[in-house]
Amino acid sequence: SSGSEDEAKPGTAAAAAAAQKREERLRKFRELHLLRNEARKLNHQEVVEEDKRLKLPANWEAKKARLEWELKVEEKKKECAARGEDYERVKLLEISAEDAERWERKKKRKNPDLGFSDYAAAQLRQYQRLTRQIKPDLEQYERLKEQYGEALYPTSDSLLHGTHVPSKEGIDRMVADLEKQIEKREKYSRRRPYNDDADIDYINERNAKFNKKAERFYGKYTAEIKQNLERGTAV
Repeated sequence: SSGSEDEAKPGTAAAAAAAQKREERLRKFRELHLLRNEARKLNHQEVVEEDKRLKLPANWEAKKARLEWELKVEEKKKECAARGEDYERVKLLEISAEDAERWERKKKRKNPDLGFSDYAAAQLRQYQRLTRQIKPDLEQYERLKEQYGEALYPTSDSLLHGTHVPSKEGIDRMVADLEKQIEKREKYSRRRPYNDDADIDYINERNAKFNKKAERFYGKYTAEIKQNLERGTAV
């Protein structure tokens, strides 16, 4: 009997070692399975986020960064107002002379006054001037951000028509701005008085405007030729 017990012990030990080894392999297999599921989940999230980024406008990141910067500026202004300090003075104290000179040079390069070149350039400058005057309502922006979340930033799949109703204050600001533009435009486009004694060298009002513009730019070069033609002494 003692011999049979000695023979059984190695078999039992081998079976226990095999069971332990199998359990260890199963544990590693379960860990790998969990890691694979986690990696698959992270990959799916990254694909979804990348698809959202691709559907956003090209300058969305810059706009978002600028809005965040404006929020920080508003918070800084409120802190200065609470302490009874002037925000512009505090801001200037934090800016070095080198940064101020660099920003001034950049500002001049960004929007140089080249005068009138064509109507498209004039329209672009007018658009840029009007957009710089827009003061966003950051408190309203924060409320909309809390209300709509990511839906506040439209993508190519977003349905915009009928989803936004402007406020009465926004409509009043738009009307006031349009009336101001119309009033300013009327001052610059007022009709000049008609001179009965002036020479008639045009066939209609549009041709008269063209002739005046040509005279303004090239009159000093063509004055002698015009006088010779009028006297009949042109060669």
